[in-house]
Amino acid sequence: MGFKEIFGALPEASAQAPGRVNLLGEHTDYQEGYVLPTPLPHCTQVEAGRAEGRVEAYSENFKELRARPLTSPPQGDFLDYLLGVVWALREAGHGVPGARFYVRSQVPMGAGLSSSAALEVAALKALRLLYRLPLSDREVALLAQKAEVDYVGVRCGIMDQMAASLGEAGKALFLDTRTLAHENLPLPPGTRVAVLDLGLGRRLAEAGYNERRREAEEAARRLGVRALRDVADLCLVESLPSPLDRRARHIVGENLRVLRGVEALRRGDARAFGELMTQSHRSLAQDYEVSLPELDALVEEALKAGALGAKLTGAGFGGAVVALVEAPRYAAFQEALKARFPSLRTL
Repeated sequence: MGFKEIFGALPEASAQAPGRVNLLGEHTDYQEGYVLPTPLPHCTQVEAGRAEGRVEAYSENFKELRARPLTSPPQGDFLDYLLGVVWALREAGHGVPGARFYVRSQVPMGAGLSSSAALEVAALKALRLLYRLPLSDREVALLAQKAEVDYVGVRCGIMDQMAASLGEAGKALFLDTRTLAHENLPLPPGTRVAVLDLGLGRRLAEAGYNERRREAEEAARRLGVRALRDVADLCLVESLPSPLDRRARHIVGENLRVLRGVEALRRGDARAFGELMTQSHRSLAQDYEVSLPELDALVEEALKAGALGAKLTGAGFGGAVVALVEAPRYAAFQEALKARFPSLRTL
């Protein structure tokens, strides 16, 4: 099955974008902080063709064909993201009359690996080719975020879209989410990144995410700063009432961990980087309270199996764990975890 079988014509453009896993910098992007994601080898591919006044899309994963006029509101399905990027382009003054899409994705959904950003960025890059739009990869990321926030209605930060649009294989994208200054840094030599998925899905992720975001905003307000990124001294957060003190402690500490992680990457220090990942997980579990017992157990078992560091990745409340593993030990690491968690998927 392909574009021609669904739409009766050959596609006029195609593009792809990767999912991402976040190595450090969890829940910092909506407080204008620092993040350090890396793209996955798993991509979403989009083929596109012209259409007038509507968006049509077939999802190979869902085996569904959907179509709606450009003026339609979101309806809670995968087509929202594609209508959203066309809407964002039109809002930005690009005269896109509509589009047809054929979508296939290798990025697991619901695992915190940014399947939505991969879809948005791949669709925008296909539309850029289709309609010869003068857009940089940075502008593509910003439009993808606008589509998700203002059309789909998910209050996401910019990290996922920037990683999908600007990330490079085998490198970590060091991104300042306030200025959008970015740099791709090589991962430590002789290591591999493992994504460990128990298929938990995400429990109450949206409600929990929105609550944490409100708490972070309130903490910044009480400390008199524009964003928690502007708090340089961890001692300042101790003046906040509970649980705002713990929420701010995580974000301020996580920004420091990203900056130390960048220094470790520049030195090629895999052990120091792995230790920062593990510290990040402990903070996410204890101070930000977005982990689950299953994720905590998986992190501990990954460390016992030889990982240099491990942490949950994404918003939490489910999703996946990311681990840094020395390449020669990778097969034994996988085998040990598979024996402990028979249903585990390693990406």
